[in-house]
Amino acid sequence: MRLGFRPTKTKERRATVLAGLILLQGLSALFFVGDVFFDFRDNGHLDNPHLLLESIAAVALIAGVIFLMIELRRLLSRMSDMQTGLDIAHGHMATIVEEFFDEWNLTRAEKDVAIMILKGLDNDAIARVRNTASGTVRAQATSVYAKSQSDGRAQFISLFVEELIAGNERLRTGAEYGPESEVITDHSPDRNLCKEKT
Repeated sequence: MRLGFRPTKTKERRATVLAGLILLQGLSALFFVGDVFFDFRDNGHLDNPHLLLESIAAVALIAGVIFLMIELRRLLSRMSDMQTGLDIAHGHMATIVEEFFDEWNLTRAEKDVAIMILKGLDNDAIARVRNTASGTVRAQATSVYAKSQSDGRAQFISLFVEELIAGNERLRTGAEYGPESEVITDHSPDRNLCKEKT
């Protein structure tokens, strides 16, 4: 069983709206530019107030399209960076979970129960998902807490949260440590260390 991350859709909706605005404004700009072109071809000058107004509107629309395209490009870049961060966090978290479970020698059933605990399910919900008795799930959860040296659900979850936060800090400061840095992780409940190789 795998942990999942649900990326926000807000930026995607904003990008879609921006793309729609760019298309609409681009069509409007095209119409005004074409109208100005044909009017100028017929009159040969911009003394006509109507033609001058249309020219200003066309320039404003073109400037708006350029601005929206720049904004859309920035938004797509931010979305790409955010997705990259989520992918890194997902891979980092999955690695942490597997390392902890292997170190604690959890059985397959205990691993499934532990992951569901991390997802926020209570014992009754886990029992329904696994189609087992609640007492069995409670016994497996108790075994997981004992093997991980946790006092209960809250401390068990905090082990992974603290390690993930520490991992994200290492990702942000990786350039400072350089390629020769070494990350030392203690899987005990109260210690997470990042040490530079000497």
